Amino acid sequence: MITNNYTDTEELLELDVITKEKKENNIILFNDDVNTFEWVIECLTKYCGHDTIQAEQCATLVHYTGKCAVKQGPINKLKPICEALLEKGLSAEIN
Repeated sequence: MITNNYTDTEELLELDVITKEKKENNIILFNDDVNTFEWVIECLTKYCGHDTIQAEQCATLVHYTGKCAVKQGPINKLKPICEALLEKGLSAEIN
């Protein structure tokens, strides 16, 4: 029989710390009635580094579900990308 010195609570706390350390932020792009698919795709390729297929898929998800995570990473890398998307008239936020 294998035993350890952790209680269930300690194991959960340790897992919570590991999860928080690995969590990255996302830029969430939201649907609107203003921007065209072409414009959204152009912005995603230019600012998020998507290839055309990935940008098209994200634009489709945004259109049909209302939002899509379009970029993941540390906050300091996402902030200028999100600001550029906002400046281009897209609806986006970091979470």
